[in-house]
Amino acid sequence: MPAAIETEGLTKDYLVGFWRPRPYRALDALTLQVEPGEVFGFLGPNGAGKSTTLKLLMQLIYPTSGSAKILGRPVGDLEVRRRISFLAENPYYYDYLTAEEVLAYFARLFGYSGAEVRTRVARVLDDVGMAGQRRMRLRQLSKGLLQRVGLAQALINDPEVVFLDEPMSGLDPLGRRQVRDLILKLRERGCTVFFSSHILSDAETLCSRVGIMAQGRMVASGRVSDLVAFELKGWELVVADLSDDAARALAGRARTVTAIAHGRFTLDLAPDAEPERLIGELRAGGATLVSLNPVRETLEDYFVQQVRAAKERQA
Repeated sequence: MPAAIETEGLTKDYLVGFWRPRPYRALDALTLQVEPGEVFGFLGPNGAGKSTTLKLLMQLIYPTSGSAKILGRPVGDLEVRRRISFLAENPYYYDYLTAEEVLAYFARLFGYSGAEVRTRVARVLDDVGMAGQRRMRLRQLSKGLLQRVGLAQALINDPEVVFLDEPMSGLDPLGRRQVRDLILKLRERGCTVFFSSHILSDAETLCSRVGIMAQGRMVASGRVSDLVAFELKGWELVVADLSDDAARALAGRARTVTAIAHGRFTLDLAPDAEPERLIGELRAGGATLVSLNPVRETLEDYFVQQVRAAKERQA
């Protein structure tokens, strides 16, 4: 079975400047492979080349050099276009149409008609949590609801591969949870999801593999469990009903003691600090345990390390 997405040395240069334009390399020899059924997180800071890559894969722009394939065929192949979908970071639609009307228009572009259009529109609106706003004009919707309309549009043709550019942009916590659940449903049915994001907690939760971009280059890629060691770095202990004198007495047993409210403190403990014994002593002194959490290396820590290293190599 061919890879769902494959690039080889994909490069994009832009000419910048007015009098004497010079090439600016937005994407530098990107080579990657995404297997069918994967949720692949394409991560990086602003200007790292994420949106450029998606535009190249959608043929909204054309590469300076290199090549790309989707479902084993060159990008732009008409048969491939019927089997994929794309959501831009800031989708734009005609303001005076309703959500139903916009989605019906896209369904017809894919060749559906009659009752099939109505069935698909109702289903995808339910999937993105917009059943109650289906007849509202788009100009009346918030940015988060417009993003959901965009997600519904990306699902109208039951795609085999979905490309999402910052799909969590503008969504509230409930909306982000619904999008995460939707991506997991897509993975369950065997759909390949390729999404760019700078919300690393979502990528850590959802992705089979991730690729980290910096300065237009892929600086790391692989499974999250392989990239991040998840070793214990310490403990975060939050206690309440602790006197200021008792908090000061903990200075030698915690790396830091931070007051967050009257009588409530956060203690940063070393990995070998034996928090159970300390909790017992604090309770004996009248303090109340609020929470105890292990602190481990996260994908965000790894991301920051890789991006900083890339900037230092570029300097």
